[in-house]
Amino acid sequence: MHAMQYAITLPADYDMQIIRHRVKSRGHLLDDFAGLGLKAYGIRERGVDGSPVNQYAPFYLWADPEAMNRFLLGDGFRGVVRDFGRPVVQHWQGLFHRPGPAAGSLPRTFTRRTETLAEDADPATVLAHAVAGHEELATTDGVHTTALGFDPRLWELVHFTLWAHAAPESAGARYQVLHLSAPETGGLGTGRQW
Repeated sequence: MHAMQYAITLPADYDMQIIRHRVKSRGHLLDDFAGLGLKAYGIRERGVDGSPVNQYAPFYLWADPEAMNRFLLGDGFRGVVRDFGRPVVQHWQGLFHRPGPAAGSLPRTFTRRTETLAEDADPATVLAHAVAGHEELATTDGVHTTALGFDPRLWELVHFTLWAHAAPESAGARYQVLHLSAPETGGLGTGRQW
């Protein structure tokens, strides 16, 4: 299992309706993409929910790493590169995933927060503590899905949560969800470590 995100930062005066239209007309194309657990089509708008930028920044949970590669080398991502340039694609090994009490509803927002492990920290202890935090978060009202990923190259954790309502300010950077593709959500597991 892998978590993945790329962010396309747009000019301050960019008409975000262009992105909304793009997602409305193309978002369904991944609704049955084999190997994709879920894709949350996220945007941030300058001045909304504390965002300093306009940004298109979808977040993915992949049930199959080969599917992630197929997507990145396929026509859909070529369209992103053609229209916006090739973005840096961040990805993390999956540590934990669980649907929350609001998994049956459509999410309105997601949050993403990264955490770099301190040089003197014991990685196993930090990761165990982070997993326990997500186990508790997964029982919180309004949580659609929560996931935790790890990048050992940067010693970085990513905390990702989909919310059925407005996300709490303390949860990290907040994104509006324009569409959710979730063809293989069951393939992500039911809350065990990946």
